[in-house]
Amino acid sequence: MGEEQHPRKRSRQHFEAEEARHVSLQKSPQCETAKWYFSKEEIERFSPSRKDGIDLAKESFLRSSYCTFLQRLGMKLQVSQVIIGCAMVMCHRFYMRQSHAKNDWQTIATASLFLACKAEDEPCQLSSVVVASYELIYEWDPSASIRIHQTEYYHEFKEFILAGERLLLDTSAFELLDVELPYKPLAAALNRVNAWPDLATAAWNFVHDWLRTTLCLQYKPHVIATATVHLASTFQNAKVGSRRDWWLDFGVTTKLLKEVIQEMCMLIEVDRRRTMPPPPPPRREVAWAMPAPFKPPVHMARGYPFHSYYPMQSYRQPGIW
Repeated sequence: MGEEQHPRKRSRQHFEAEEARHVSLQKSPQCETAKWYFSKEEIERFSPSRKDGIDLAKESFLRSSYCTFLQRLGMKLQVSQVIIGCAMVMCHRFYMRQSHAKNDWQTIATASLFLACKAEDEPCQLSSVVVASYELIYEWDPSASIRIHQTEYYHEFKEFILAGERLLLDTSAFELLDVELPYKPLAAALNRVNAWPDLATAAWNFVHDWLRTTLCLQYKPHVIATATVHLASTFQNAKVGSRRDWWLDFGVTTKLLKEVIQEMCMLIEVDRRRTMPPPPPPRREVAWAMPAPFKPPVHMARGYPFHSYYPMQSYRQPGIW
């Protein structure tokens, strides 16, 4: 019998067999317009993944998966949170043009982070991105960190990342390089309303969370930033702005503000339910079977007095219990 091969030793055959699943290299439709904002109905009912049989719950899970992967990959590469957020938005936009069924999210997420580093003028070595991504994808395999440094494995995985980068640019007609994030308008809004440090911290944390959702596909960055400041001030019970309708100074109408905050509250509630520990199982009452009355013999001691026909006498004295 021949020596048993490691499940990942057949890397070339594995990648060739999985090529169609990792990255769809077919000619993608170009963006006729710069429309990167969608209605909630378009996102939930008419995304490309929905046409390929992936339901909303599955797509939401995949979206959460690549955002978590990007956060971990960015921290491993020690890039800024702006780079990570930019890569998340790139992935959100990409999957509004392409289907999850035809494009592996780990490959697209890795290519998005590499592309985000270029877009934000924070270059990161391709070799570092390839190695870090491979180690995260195969973190269950102790030999992955050694295998990726072998020439064959490294070049094969690098080609998939570069193919994913080309597909990202082709899908967006190179418009993915121009990504606006809520960070700058948020900083401007916090400075303008003289927000307290606690309020500013809460607002920044909210924005980090919003980038993991489809809010950046529904509303422009300054709208998200303004609504975030208002929501954070509500939670902190803090007054912001010199007048009651201060959000009008940032180009956000009261109707739009209410709409965005309603979406944010729904997202918070969904996350709360998801992270809530499961309720304890219902308590089952144990029904003790009562034996038929009988008169025990004189020489027998009564075991299990709570089962006995004769109740135990009370030995409690006043003032003891």
